[in-house]
Amino acid sequence: MKLGKTLLTSAILSTTILAGVQSASASGGGTGPVSPDNSSTAHTNQEQNKNVLDRNVAIAHRGASGYAPEHTFFAYDKAKNELGADYIELDLQMTKDGNLIAMHDETVDRTTGGKYHGPVKNYTTAQLKKMDVGSWFNQKNPQYANPKYAGAKIPTLDEILQRYGTNTNYYIETKSPNVYPGMEEKLLNTLSKHGMTTPDKLRNGQVVIQSFSQESLLKMKKLNPNMPLIQLTDALQLPQYSDADLNYIASYARGVGPEYHDATPAQVERLHQHGLLVHPYTANTQLAMKNLINANVDGAFSNYIDRYIQLRNQSQNKTAY
Repeated sequence: MKLGKTLLTSAILSTTILAGVQSASASGGGTGPVSPDNSSTAHTNQEQNKNVLDRNVAIAHRGASGYAPEHTFFAYDKAKNELGADYIELDLQMTKDGNLIAMHDETVDRTTGGKYHGPVKNYTTAQLKKMDVGSWFNQKNPQYANPKYAGAKIPTLDEILQRYGTNTNYYIETKSPNVYPGMEEKLLNTLSKHGMTTPDKLRNGQVVIQSFSQESLLKMKKLNPNMPLIQLTDALQLPQYSDADLNYIASYARGVGPEYHDATPAQVERLHQHGLLVHPYTANTQLAMKNLINANVDGAFSNYIDRYIQLRNQSQNKTAY
């Protein structure tokens, strides 16, 4: 995910939009994956008739990105099949030939280890598929390095939905939608093609769309009023919101995704009073995770989602309001 810098105020909410800019999420340490409790394993088909968002959700940030190369099948497989994440998170960019792909940055530089350069939008899908987005992870994270990560490929949204199917929960961010005209329509069409926009799927929270761009979320709301939406906010932004600001957000969004330092008990309670869910990003230390659970959040993003699941289950935290 990325951070936005434009502050929402009650005086300009109806005429301005939140703009997003790139940011780096907090990094975490550790010695390896924590085995999740039996109660935290992947949800069965029978459980899919319940709204996922009614519980404290564990959202695998860019997949299990602490343990494997972000936004690759290695990270998604681990998050879903091994660590028991409630959601896998996808950041979307758009290729030169109009395909949606999973990549956090607008440029290819970082996750190709500097071998390639420039904006994603300047490359076709075929060109992007030739890039190795796994070797950089081995170099940066020797404690989790794995030879099989070398040569990892960038997945398209189509490929992700085909691989994980309709019994997986997807938490999707529209990245820099101002850079990619038509991204929202393309996203909804692709989700629909894979059976993820049926009334029961949306009612049960199996797809959630988040963005720092208020304009993008309002567009999504117009295109599909039943899609659960989350308004992302920049660090230090949430405490500056007035009640009018939060009321406006609640008119189109199901919840707010604040930077995790902003998710204090008082702020979480305030958001709950406005009927908004609270899904902070990105908690990678035990202290940060415990603080969020104690603040009564409705879920959290982490690169080490197994650790959050373990602490959540141990706390027996209930987030109904």
